[in-house]
Amino acid sequence: MSLAVAIQMDPIETVDIDADSTFALALEAQSRGHALWHYVVPALSFTGGRPIAKAQKLEVRREYGNHATLGLPEAIDLATMDVVLMRQDPPFDVAYITATHLLEHIHPETLVVNDPVHVRNAPEKLFVTHFPELMPPTLISSDPAEIKAFRVEHKDIVIKPLFGNGGAGVFHIGPEDENLNALLEMFTELYREPIVTQRYLPEIRQGDKRIILVDGEPAGAVTRIPAAGEARANFHAGGSAQTADLTQRERDICEAIGPALRERGLIFVGIDVIGDYLTEINVTSPTGIQEINRLSGTNIEAQIWEAVEARFEATRSHRSA
Repeated sequence: MSLAVAIQMDPIETVDIDADSTFALALEAQSRGHALWHYVVPALSFTGGRPIAKAQKLEVRREYGNHATLGLPEAIDLATMDVVLMRQDPPFDVAYITATHLLEHIHPETLVVNDPVHVRNAPEKLFVTHFPELMPPTLISSDPAEIKAFRVEHKDIVIKPLFGNGGAGVFHIGPEDENLNALLEMFTELYREPIVTQRYLPEIRQGDKRIILVDGEPAGAVTRIPAAGEARANFHAGGSAQTADLTQRERDICEAIGPALRERGLIFVGIDVIGDYLTEINVTSPTGIQEINRLSGTNIEAQIWEAVEARFEATRSHRSA
């Protein structure tokens, strides 16, 4: 099988080839004989009822300083592609949501991964609320009185922006911390959305676990250890990677959410687990596959492409039936 694959992502010239999951996916696709095109979100247009991308043919290699070769820009009707990978990094803002609306016009005839409708409907800190039995105590509210009452009840709390990413804007607030009012004022000035407030989980000091699910099944995991003096374990916040096996509780979490991911066409998903609690379900641009591969000897990008190819074949068979 040789597929025409367009990758919607951030500029490939800027990626870290030792850490970027999209780069690993591109390498694997190329090794399987798929033809690649690259474009950034500002190069996406909509005209004549079709999403059009000013894209460039792409070749990749694991070679520092020379990891990508791009052809000349050309206007590509994305409906002529077999697969579009939607892999631009958050923030999950109106621009991100607009891209999902445009790609919805071609899916599933052109297979968009992940399904743009369900990417739009599954922000990582909101989709997880559909599984309350798996979450730590959580409040989503703009009401300072509610947030203060939550702290009175739970003592140690974490507050974070509803649509933040990479650990940005995450604060650990103790029961006597005098900064809560100032932080709430700052959040109100910066964001129009409600604030996420959760009970602080001290297990974060031993790290959180990023688990990759491929078509609803766990494919690998990595423990992210926070840097000294940090309450955030995200790689973007300086967290380090350690090898990880899944506990029975984590397998139960994956089993509980797996069917919902498969039904929604969310093929490549990263979840975050702290202690016994599911804290986020990341469906936009999950990371971590290269770290897991190095530590565990896996090849998660191959598993992802096997799932994509199987979904493409099933879609094509359904169209011809």
